[in-house]
Amino acid sequence: MPQTPRIQPKIGAVLRATAGNFLEMFDFFLFGLYAAPIGKAFFATGDAFTDTSAAFIVFWFGALMRPLGAIFLGAYVDSVGRRKGLIVTLAIMASGTIIIAFTPSYATIGLVAPIIVVIGRLLQGFSAGVELGGVSVYLAEISKPGMKGFYTSFQSASQQAAVFVAALIGYGLNQFLLADQIEAWGWRIPFLIGCLIIPVIFVLRRSLEETPEFLAKKHHPTPAEIYRSVAENWAVVLQGMLLVVLTTVSFYFITVYTPDFGKTLNLSPGDALLVTLLVAFTNFIWLPIGGALSDRIGRKSVLLATGALILVTAYPALAWLANAPTFAKLIGVEMLLSCAYGLYNGAMVAALTEVVPAHVRASCFALAYSLAAALFGTSTPLVSKQLIKHFGDSAPALWLCAAALCSIVGALLLYRQGAAGRPAAPDQVEGFRHAA
Repeated sequence: MPQTPRIQPKIGAVLRATAGNFLEMFDFFLFGLYAAPIGKAFFATGDAFTDTSAAFIVFWFGALMRPLGAIFLGAYVDSVGRRKGLIVTLAIMASGTIIIAFTPSYATIGLVAPIIVVIGRLLQGFSAGVELGGVSVYLAEISKPGMKGFYTSFQSASQQAAVFVAALIGYGLNQFLLADQIEAWGWRIPFLIGCLIIPVIFVLRRSLEETPEFLAKKHHPTPAEIYRSVAENWAVVLQGMLLVVLTTVSFYFITVYTPDFGKTLNLSPGDALLVTLLVAFTNFIWLPIGGALSDRIGRKSVLLATGALILVTAYPALAWLANAPTFAKLIGVEMLLSCAYGLYNGAMVAALTEVVPAHVRASCFALAYSLAAALFGTSTPLVSKQLIKHFGDSAPALWLCAAALCSIVGALLLYRQGAAGRPAAPDQVEGFRHAA
């Protein structure tokens, strides 16, 4: 017999669900923000470019675990429930954070140091594989009718809050510590702060209630049934991955990579962090606007318009910035990208929850999202550095344009199938009606 769902306050449910998202992005952003001192601490090759690149490679290694996390943890979430799944993912994420915060440097324990740090990143990536999907599905299932885009946008909005707090801490460290002190030990302080907030987030997550939609189901599929269904829906997963590419690439470019990009443009670390703070704030504003707009005019319209905006403006904007870099120009370019990212992602999260099959919603959403993050998004800092090395400071725009093209194709494929009459779960009807 299906359980009777309880009514819970919506605001409290949103805060409890997204708290783990905050921790995940807080840690992910810190790793990118302090890539240079982390690389020096754990790899110590003697070359700053190599050390930083090594740190970004480890950052990417964590992302390669995301598809595995999506498959195994996603099946767990679809089988046992959203609430239990989100608690498990938080525990794994917290373990990775603690490992990175407390691992001694290469100078202290030698080759063991980078090995332990890689393990910490793999744990974080495994957890992140389903964290975003689990939270997005949870928010979609508790949303009020006609407001799914607005509700699900707070999955990403919580990440912007994390970026803002992490950048604010980083800016404070730059004011009170010398560069050598930050490089030697100061970079660990934000990670220790992340460890301190873990118990608070656990308390919030434990008070989550299961979604009424999941409780109302008469049959919860077994992991074997889920794996089989995900395999049968491989085309939807791959097209969903294309839809997500622009979200992951643009997000990592305008947040995680901004401090290093500012350094490349010979701007001060403080200026780059101020830009990152502003980006996190404007992202937080644009995301719910994008979600609400997609509730009103349809997902497809918002997705195609914002994808086209990045496709046609990314290269001219970065070329203008690279020609004569200034703090004001960096703000202008990042504000343009922030607007496009926020509007796109606000619509995209809701769209993806609607186009995947309902009975394996968490698994398919998480797998599509994690594949995009692993293959495209989290490699953005490393790819950007290499493009700049070979083609100049405006070259990361090529990566952004490629991501925009992928997402436009993904949106056209998914909504073309819907309009053509592909069988859809009940929750998909709204998205395909908007697409018509």
